[in-house]
Amino acid sequence: MGVVRNIRGVRIRRAVALSVAGLMAAPALVLGSGASAQAASCTTSTGPYQKQVEKYLHRTVDGKQSAADCKAIQSFQRTYGITPDIGYAGPITWRTMQTLTAQKAAGKNPNKAGKCPTNKGRIACVDLTRQLSWIQDGAKLKYGPVPIRSGRNGYETRTGAKKVYLRHIKHWSSLYHVWMPYSQFFDGGQAFHSVGLKMWNPPGSHGCVNMRDVDAKAYWNLLKNGDDVYVYGRKPGT
Repeated sequence: MGVVRNIRGVRIRRAVALSVAGLMAAPALVLGSGASAQAASCTTSTGPYQKQVEKYLHRTVDGKQSAADCKAIQSFQRTYGITPDIGYAGPITWRTMQTLTAQKAAGKNPNKAGKCPTNKGRIACVDLTRQLSWIQDGAKLKYGPVPIRSGRNGYETRTGAKKVYLRHIKHWSSLYHVWMPYSQFFDGGQAFHSVGLKMWNPPGSHGCVNMRDVDAKAYWNLLKNGDDVYVYGRKPGT
C-alpha cells in the first residue's frame, strides 16, 4: 500500500501495492477437472531459473517443469507472498530465494563485513542488498537482524548516513487513508514502519523501510530522535 503525505514540508512515502511487473510473459496454465483440477493453477512452462529453483527446493535438477516441481514452487511462492503463484520459476522467485539465503547466512553477525559504521553509539543499519536491518551499540548487536522491504525500482531507499528526525507511533496518511504504525522518519520522508505484508513481497515500497509489526515496535522502543541510521547496498532488481 503506498503512502504519500506532507509533514512539515516533507514528502512521505509508503509501501506500494503488489505488482506482477517484472515477470516474463504469462505462461500457459494447466486446465482440467477431477484429479487434474488440483494442478489447475500450475503452469507447464519451464522458467528461466528452473534449475536454480529446483536445486534450492531440493528437487531433481533437470531443468524441466513437472507437476511436482510446479507444486513445490507454488508452495514457496504462496509462503513468501510472490504473485502470480502459478509455480513459474521466474526472476522474482529466484531473487527471493537468493535473498533468503543471504539473510540466513547473516546469522547473528550481520555486520561481519564492517560496512555499517559502529563507532557512533546506537545505530540502525540497513543493508539493501540482503534486505536486512539491525540495531547495534558499538560492536554489540542489540536487535536483529530482521528482514525488511525497501524501495522498489524507481523509488529506491536512499543510501548514506541519516538520523531519525521524526517519530509518530500511529501515523495516518490522509491521502491514501491507511495507517503507518511505528513510523520513524530518517531521510526526506523515508521511514521505518510496520506493514501488513510479507517482507519478501514484490515489488517493494516507495522508499520506506517496511518491517513486520514486531520488529517495527522493537525499533520504536530502541531508537529515539537523533539516533543514527546507515543505509547501504542495492536492492536486487533495482
